[in-house]
Parts: sequence; C-alpha cells; structure tokens
Amino acid sequence: MIAIVDYGVNNLASVRNAIRAVGGEAQVTADAEVIDRAGGIVLPGVGAAPVGMERLRARGLEAVLRDVIARGTPALGICLGMQLLSEWSEEGDVPCLGILPGSTRLLRGAIKVPQIGWNQVRTRRDLRLWTGIPDNPYFYFVHSYICVPREQEAIAGETEYGESFASAVVSNAVWGTQFHPERSGKMGLCLIRNFVLTCEAAEKSANQPKETRSSGILGAL
Repeated sequence: MIAIVDYGVNNLASVRNAIRAVGGEAQVTADAEVIDRAGGIVLPGVGAAPVGMERLRARGLEAVLRDVIARGTPALGICLGMQLLSEWSEEGDVPCLGILPGSTRLLRGAIKVPQIGWNQVRTRRDLRLWTGIPDNPYFYFVHSYICVPREQEAIAGETEYGESFASAVVSNAVWGTQFHPERSGKMGLCLIRNFVLTCEAAEKSANQPKETRSSGILGAL
C-alpha cells in the first residue's frame, strides 16, 4: 500500500485516483503508524513551504517521514512535496525535511511567475522513472519555486522557463517531480505506474529471506 501524506494540501484525491488507475493501492492518511508501515510514500502539495512544514510538524509527521525514507522505502515528492524534501526553502527562509541535499528558491528571469501550464522535460534515459515514456515529454506545471539539488547526478530531468531548472530528481529510492504527473495525462500516469511498480518490487524484496535480497528485483530499482 502507498501512503499519500495528508498534511492539509490539495490534490490528494487526484493523486490517489491516479495511483488506483494504474493498478496501485493507495490510502490518503495523516496517521504516522500507517505511513511507517507503507510500501511507498507520496508527498504531494500545492502551496507555500512554511505552511507545508508547519502542518507536517503539527501532525507529527516530520520525523516518521525521515525515518521511513531513510529505511529505503520508495518516496515520490510532487511539486511542493518535492521542494519540502530539500534541506531549506528560500520561501519563508524555512528548514525543510533535509532528505534531498540542496535548497529551493524562486524562479528567475523575465518571466511570469508562477509558471502554469504544459512544458517540456529533458530526460535522463537511464532511470526507471522514465520507463515507457518517450524522449523529452511534456508535463503540467504549477509553481513559483524550484529545487536546486546540490548533487548534479540527482537531476533526472530539466525544463526551461526563464532558466534551466531541475524538474525531476532521483536520489536512491526518492523521486521528485516539480510538475504534476497526476494532472499530466498519459505520460503522467506512466510515470506514476513506474513508481507503483518500484514500490511493489521493493516490498517483494523486503519480504524475501535476507540472503536473497541483494540480487534480482532490488537491483532493478
């Protein structure tokens, strides 16, 4: 089961419906015990980083998210959720979860902010994130801030909007998308399916005897 973290933001139902549409099992929850037992975590979000972090802390979810992800549970941060995975946000000068090394800052350039609409993502093809998705697909964006990963190898996709920025990241079992896959039609559903399959593979590997976990499925992640 994939836990969709409920910390008082929008898009929870659309994320749940997208996961179910590709055959996954999903539950919207603010229960730390449910999140702790989940086979995958989705941190969605639309809004401001200070409010997002305040709500996570108020619901006692900050520590459990760090612990679950540190254990290797697959996680997907969407839009604000991706930004909250970083160490710090310029928006409100607020410390974030510190799971993805790097920070979040406002978009720059002679552009209209926020960016709202479809835009292209230049993809790194060697990642499971993009399985079944053609080169340089379009996804739907709604955002004013961007993540700036400290490690360039974490950048899985880049987009141009006033500047080139990281629109997708992959770090170990953590995925992040600045765009909204749940609002991006067929390509978005394909990405969500890739995440669901990754969660299922990780759960299957975790249930195997210890001597067999290092081979096969886990190596495919």
